[in-house]
Amino acid sequence: MTQLVPDVPADVLPEEKQKKTRTLSRGALVRRRFRRNRLAMVGVGILAVLLVGAYVLPYFLKFSYTDNDWNALGTAPDATHWFGTNHPGVDMLALTMRGLQKSLVIGLIGGPLTTLIAALVGASAGYFGGWIDRILMWVLELMLVVPSFLLLALIAPRLAGGTWLYFVVLLSAFGWMITARVVRSMTQTLKDREYVLAARYMGVNPLVIIFRHILPNVASILIVDATIQVGAVVLSESGLSYFGFGIQAPDISLGTLIADGQPDATTSPWMFFFPAGFLVLMGLCVAFIGDGLRDAFDPTAAGAKAVVKSIKRAKGPIAGSPAQDVVSNTARAEEGLAS
Repeated sequence: MTQLVPDVPADVLPEEKQKKTRTLSRGALVRRRFRRNRLAMVGVGILAVLLVGAYVLPYFLKFSYTDNDWNALGTAPDATHWFGTNHPGVDMLALTMRGLQKSLVIGLIGGPLTTLIAALVGASAGYFGGWIDRILMWVLELMLVVPSFLLLALIAPRLAGGTWLYFVVLLSAFGWMITARVVRSMTQTLKDREYVLAARYMGVNPLVIIFRHILPNVASILIVDATIQVGAVVLSESGLSYFGFGIQAPDISLGTLIADGQPDATTSPWMFFFPAGFLVLMGLCVAFIGDGLRDAFDPTAAGAKAVVKSIKRAKGPIAGSPAQDVVSNTARAEEGLAS
């Protein structure tokens, strides 16, 4: 725990600030740093709007993604069809919202699932060592060498008759290797700590030690990785769907819409650029949130240091004054995580 206690007499501070001077937990410090990252908050806001729009807006639309307007075949955006229609006369706004639903669900399930696999494999290899470590690392290195895109392209069509959740699991199975290496290295360091050794000597189950003592201490990396993996899984799904190996009809995703609209990108750009624009926007939001989480959990990052410096300049009291000492102490406390 980091205690934000000013090194000046209490009567120097205003009464309100005296009441706010308290002990902040690790989570409180992380949340404060994250909220101060403007791009991250913008990413959260836009992603929330996309979620609400994808699941709420279709109920207020005149046309569903399964309806055909035979009086508007391949028409440009107008007052009736805001995003225009495709060649069969289906409203592009309804199609885009439906595709956005599927892409968001795939990302929000596949991203954390990928990180979970990486955490379990990396922590198990680093903690147990020996033959378990050698086998897991052999599998990891093999999967790093094998071209995952070709394997996905070969396996995905065989799962076309099943649910699309199989496809999400398949995507997660080929994206955990790099993070697992990082978790393994950190676990090899953590397993020699006093609290881990004490739990081992007390006869605590190794799986309990991993979940209670190892993984919580690498949670910052795992949270950031899960956020980044959301965007990576969505882009992987879109790429495979673009080439016809991903989501299969009658399901819709942004990747399938982009693939369908690509031949008409120059003659009927609304069929291509609206789904592509939402895909890019979603990827940017996830990237902003990932950068914000990285800066929040890692105070030594360049972005986190820049935020702390801007706070110092914004509060800017007279040099050498007691108030400036309070600001300096608060900034120093926020530059390091509470233990």
